Amino acid sequence: MKEEKKLGLMSLILMIFTSVYGFNNIPRSYYLMGYAAIPWFVIAGILFFIPFAFMIAEFGSAFRNETGGMYSWMCKSVGPKYAFIGTLMWYTSYVLWMVNVSSGIWVPVSNILFGEDNTASWSLFGSQFLSGSRLLGLMAVIFFIIITYFDSKGLDKISTVTSIGGTAVLTINILVVVGSIVMIIARHGQFEQPFAGLESLKTPLNVSYQGSPIMILSFIVYALFAYGGIEAVGGFVDKTENPKKNFPLGIVSAALVIVVGYALLIMLVGSFTNYSDILGSEDITLGNVSYVIMSNFAASFGKAFGASQAAQVALAHGFARVYALIMLLALMGAMFTLVYSPLKQLIEGTPKELWPGKIGEISEDGMPKNAMWLQCTIVCIMVLLVSFGGNTMQQFFVILTAMVNVGMTVPYMFISFAFPKFKKMKGLDRSFVIFKSQASANIWGYVVTLTLFLANAFAIIQPALDGDFKTTFWSLGGPVVFGLAAWIIYTNYEKRLAADTKNDLENKRAS
Repeated sequence: MKEEKKLGLMSLILMIFTSVYGFNNIPRSYYLMGYAAIPWFVIAGILFFIPFAFMIAEFGSAFRNETGGMYSWMCKSVGPKYAFIGTLMWYTSYVLWMVNVSSGIWVPVSNILFGEDNTASWSLFGSQFLSGSRLLGLMAVIFFIIITYFDSKGLDKISTVTSIGGTAVLTINILVVVGSIVMIIARHGQFEQPFAGLESLKTPLNVSYQGSPIMILSFIVYALFAYGGIEAVGGFVDKTENPKKNFPLGIVSAALVIVVGYALLIMLVGSFTNYSDILGSEDITLGNVSYVIMSNFAASFGKAFGASQAAQVALAHGFARVYALIMLLALMGAMFTLVYSPLKQLIEGTPKELWPGKIGEISEDGMPKNAMWLQCTIVCIMVLLVSFGGNTMQQFFVILTAMVNVGMTVPYMFISFAFPKFKKMKGLDRSFVIFKSQASANIWGYVVTLTLFLANAFAIIQPALDGDFKTTFWSLGGPVVFGLAAWIIYTNYEKRLAADTKNDLENKRAS
């Protein structure tokens, strides 16, 4: 029998990097905070990313023969009801992501067609009512129904475009790093956005964040979200050469590469992007800021080497189209995969009897078709409710981004809170251990949980303090509604089990 090839240290670092690092987090963070985003990425790395990755690794190693993933970890550590609520809330984050992407995917489409984002001016037959965020909402619903239809037929092969998009996004990172350094040299070390050391690191460039401690603290959710995806790390432990030595070294090394990568690229964005000149417009949103900054990258490159104004505009529009095509391929590939993958994992990892009606059925081609169409209905309703809520385009994308950030990070609290209880379990094959004592497991389990809780509390409360109750409502709404739904589903399941047990006993007595 051929022995499975193990991951070396370098391969492990690259695997963790590709699971976690997201280029889009960089322009968004620069837009929200400027250089002042950098310290928060470091804080989030120390208080969340590294300890949480070690927890995931211990869970993954001890339960390496379990097929249910995080549901199995929490079920065995705390209990099935807790595990189901936590897992359904993890799945919620993907539902919110689908709401965000199906609405925001028209921004790269606009950039491909026109070389810039003009979705705010789109309208149907000149109708004022069906324009802006409302039109994007309707288009998102049609788009999502089409995706669900093709996926329900088992045509998941289209997801191969993900690898093309992923490779191209890596190329964009290299281009930005090399291009920025070349521009800095050409400008004799001058940054478009001046960097004033400690002052720049503590003072946000965004006026909304200046003088608002809660607003600044709420930003940590963006930093935490940027480290999302580390739950995938759990499966790497037993695939690593000499895991006791290489795995902790790999996680710390990957964390340093990711933290430094985020910090360096945020700094480099400032080297070619003057904040007030480029990002001061009301037309800039969290949905299109990446395309604005990448267009400016190309224009700045031309300017640094004496290109004419017309040539700079041509470069900006051309590069915006290339970058938009790359992002469109990556998002489309991810969408085709994620419409069924998390849902399938959720249903296969939990008892079939738990799901009401025919929701828990998996068809012959391996697709949870009934659940997929229920998911489609939920996504479409949420898209329409958000898009027809009377928002400007700017607030529309703020709401969508806030929903995803909170939805993605809240479920991690369930895992970190379960970790101290997992540490108390006896009879497990703990071949990989980082937290040597129960005390260290308790401390870090609760530190990570508290970090996630406070970050999300600030992120949810902050908009309401500024009078933006819609963002607060939608940020809180997703996790609360799905958490409540999970509790009701599992409670009904417990009642059905109790009734079945009672009937069995009565039948035995009668016979």
